[in-house]
Amino acid sequence: MSIDKPVPTVTLPDGQTVPALGLGTWRMGEDASQRPAEVKAVRRAIEMGYRVIDTAEMYGEGGAEEIVGQAVAQALTAGDVKREELFIVSKLYPHNASRAGTRAACERSLTRLGLGHIDLYLLHWRGQHALADTVAAFEQLKARGPIRHWGVSNFDNSDMDELAEVHHGEHCATNQIYYSLGQRGPEFSLLPRLRAQGMPAMAYSPIDQGSLATHPVLRRIGEQRGATAAQVALAWVLAQPGVMAIPKAVQESHLRDNLAAAGLVLTAQDLAAIEQAFPPPRRKTALAMR
Repeated sequence: MSIDKPVPTVTLPDGQTVPALGLGTWRMGEDASQRPAEVKAVRRAIEMGYRVIDTAEMYGEGGAEEIVGQAVAQALTAGDVKREELFIVSKLYPHNASRAGTRAACERSLTRLGLGHIDLYLLHWRGQHALADTVAAFEQLKARGPIRHWGVSNFDNSDMDELAEVHHGEHCATNQIYYSLGQRGPEFSLLPRLRAQGMPAMAYSPIDQGSLATHPVLRRIGEQRGATAAQVALAWVLAQPGVMAIPKAVQESHLRDNLAAAGLVLTAQDLAAIEQAFPPPRRKTALAMR
């Protein structure tokens, strides 16, 4: 596969640029026997050049954060990367999202990660606590230093409307959503809204948890480009304006494939074939979640 461009970036509302490809850690930390391999995978990703790592207190009930923390500590000790070069993302359980609960959860996440700050801290999805309280806690954490940016996840237009009415709601840095060729619903109204606000979207499950890896149209395009179907699917997501992607990978071959996909250029003919196989939405649909 020939790579014709560098890894793209997205720009946060405050002007900071971030690599558009990151590493997801969903389902990591759930099985103690897999922990050494998962730590090795995150460490290897950093060695390869991954700089955005996404996790959450929900993943393995903190286990994934511990894995990320171990891998980052090893990388920092070895001199593979400097802390300021990494962009670590974690997410807050909705039931912890009261003012006091948010601060306490953040401290627990920092302890598991072994870090002094989290670069981006997200509300994982809507819960029973008032958005005003969660945002107030985010702003306090940001002012004190434990977090650099805050955002939301799994927020549809109505949720973003509510957020816009909250004091300091305009400080939201991103919205992490399920977005892929198989889940193009956000394109109807949510993605245009985020772009108008200068707020990037973070696409999780950009390869539909691997199900797109066998799609015949994507496979045919990949064969013509010296790539896999999964790489074509990921390249398509990364080509969308204002979108970053955080696919999970543990195997080194998948880490390499995903990184290479960030430089894969799809032709107009490729894009036309993809549009025919995966038509864009014609109406508003509920935001998909997993």
